Order: sequence, then structure tokens, then C-alpha cells
Amino acid sequence: MLEKQTQGSYNPQELLKEIGKSNNRLLIGIPRERIGGERRLALTPEAVDMLTDAGHRVLVEKDAGLGINYSDNHYSESGAEIVNTPEEVYQADYILKVLPPQPDEVALMRNRSVLFSMVQLNLFEPEAFERLMAKKITAVGYELIADNRQRLPVQSAISEIEGTAAITIAAEMLSNNQGGKGILLGGIPGVSPTEVIIVGAGNAGTIAARAALALGASVKVFDDDINKLRAIQQTLGQGLFTSTFHPNVLHNAFQTADVVIGAMRYINTRKRYIIAEDLIRTMKRGALVIDLRANQGGCFETTLNLSLSDPPVFEQYGVLHYCKQNISNQVARTTSMALSNIFVPILSLMGEMGGIQPMIKLDEGFKLGVYMYYGKPVNAYVGSHFNTHSNNIDIYLAAF
Repeated sequence: MLEKQTQGSYNPQELLKEIGKSNNRLLIGIPRERIGGERRLALTPEAVDMLTDAGHRVLVEKDAGLGINYSDNHYSESGAEIVNTPEEVYQADYILKVLPPQPDEVALMRNRSVLFSMVQLNLFEPEAFERLMAKKITAVGYELIADNRQRLPVQSAISEIEGTAAITIAAEMLSNNQGGKGILLGGIPGVSPTEVIIVGAGNAGTIAARAALALGASVKVFDDDINKLRAIQQTLGQGLFTSTFHPNVLHNAFQTADVVIGAMRYINTRKRYIIAEDLIRTMKRGALVIDLRANQGGCFETTLNLSLSDPPVFEQYGVLHYCKQNISNQVARTTSMALSNIFVPILSLMGEMGGIQPMIKLDEGFKLGVYMYYGKPVNAYVGSHFNTHSNNIDIYLAAF
């Protein structure tokens, strides 16, 4: 007998096909992202094949997959129905986007339909939020979804990708070709190793620290949570320097750093720490700052370019700043595959349960991802950004 799937992973395709056709067919829409440069999608053709084989319908807007190097034929051969216009794809009951919807996209959605997307508040327009409310949409934020252990699978996957990408970017930006100091990230015999500071000991910070250590760099990790510092030390070993935000220790570390990576988590947190401009002033000329949280307001007081039209790299106080939003978009195919690994079991289980309402009632982790329920704001983190009062979702669940 086939075991029940668990959230965050899915069975090999040949096993999944043994489940049979779903009695509760979902109509899923995958629109093409319209914000410039966005390439990622929530589902790859392989994921679509699993869902359609289980009896669900998937509508994919024409050319939606080109950003991850999948053609319309790849999707159609996997069982998707290719539609030519956004009007058609937004008639689906369940819309899976990556970035938050724009107002004109919400206008195309059906009343009482379901939206899955990033929350990413710096790109979420108040008008779009208001239209979601007016259309009584149920909206789920990828970054807010938790599993049965209260871990955040989407946030973790994106953070792991960005942590790895940060070290790749650092190695490139330190070279002469990119205006850097012309040094090798890491170390070789007879040459002092590169000094890397990581602010934030979460998933992104841990992955970045591991990659930097593997190259031979000297790595220091700072965080306000001693438990996170203990965990990263146990994971990566005693060769890793860890510290809380002690002013003198921070000051001394920044003076000699070659690379500083900002990886603090700001979603659903009560405290927010940023690195002061005065600390950036103390850094060596030609050093590099990489901000992995530019789309959440930034880890540094000197993070300036928070709009998509701004250049990703600028210099301030002689220090190069790399503050490009959504770094995982640079490896869009890998990111889309990681998202698919998470959403296939969620959608499959939703189909088995009979839709999103029983899924919300029975899966506590999934319920945490819902920030709007039939047009009612139910997440304080999102609601406060839009100056909107939020109620506990359980109040509304009891009425349905």
C-alpha cells in the first residue's frame, strides 16, 4: 500500500501514478509573470505531469515557461492546456504565481477563487490587496506556509538557493573584471584567506557559511539568537567563528572583512536589526556587501536600490554593494524545481481532501500560510503592512 505523502517532498513519478485519478479535480492556472525580468514559475512540466496524471487540470499561459527554458510543448506534453491570454488562465479556481499579483491581474480573477504567490510586500500594491478583498479571494503566501514541525519549506528552499548563490556572486564580484579588489574568494597556501562575515544564522546564512568554508575562507557569523548560533556551530564545526551583535566584536570584524553577506530573516519577526551606515564606513576600500534581504527592506542602512529599475550594484564609501532583489531568480529553473517539490504534494493532498477549505481546517502548517480568507485579512504581519485589521482565521472557519 502506498504511503501517504508528506508536505515538502513528493514520491517518484512512477509511484505517484499508482494513486489513481482524483475524485476532487482541481483547476489550476499558471500565468506568465509580468513584472520585468521575473523568470520563476511555481510548477515545472514534470510537476504538471504528476498533477494531470492524478486527474487535475492545469492551464498554462502561452510562453510562461520560457524563463526556465521550458517551451509550451514541454508543458502540453505533460498534460497542461496552453491558453493564449491572461483572461483565460485567470479563470482557473487555483492561481499559482510567484510574485504577488498586480491590480490588473486581480481584476481578471474569478470571485472566491484561490491565489498562491509570494507575499513580498515591497512589490505588493495596496490596490491589488484591496481588490483581493473585494473579490473575496482566499490568498496563500508561500513564505508563510509551514510544515508539521513549524518549519517554512518555501522560505527554507529559497534561502538555501540564495545562500549558495551569494558565495558564487561574491567570488565573481571580488574579481578585477567586476571592479573588485582582484582577490580569490577562499585561500591558497602562502596567502591570507578571504574574510567573510555573515549576518544571520538561518538557512541562508548556514548554506553561505558552508560554501565559504569549503573554499577556504575565514568565516564569522553574527546573530541575535544564541540558539541559532549554537546550531550553526554544531553543523559546521569549531572552525567557524560565531558571535552575538556585540558592538566591539562587530566593529573589529567589519574593519578587516572582504565580504559581508546580510541574511537576517524579517518575515513574521518581532525584532529587526540592520547594520548601521557607520559600520559600513569602517570597511576596507573595495570590500563587498551582498544583501539577500533587499526585497524585505534590507539588512544594511546603506541598502538603497529597492526598486526593480535600480541597478543591482553600486558603490558607497568605497564599498561595493550588491542588492539585487530575488537572487533566486538568477537560477530560475533550479528555484522552480524546488518550488514544484513543495507544491505537488500540497495540491495533491488538497485534491484528496476536497479543496482548500478542508485543507485549512486540517493542516495547521498550511493554515499559517493563509493571509486572506474569502476576502478577510487573517495575518497580522500582512495586514499591518496595509494598515488593515486582521482577525484570527479560526473565527471565519467556524462560520463555514
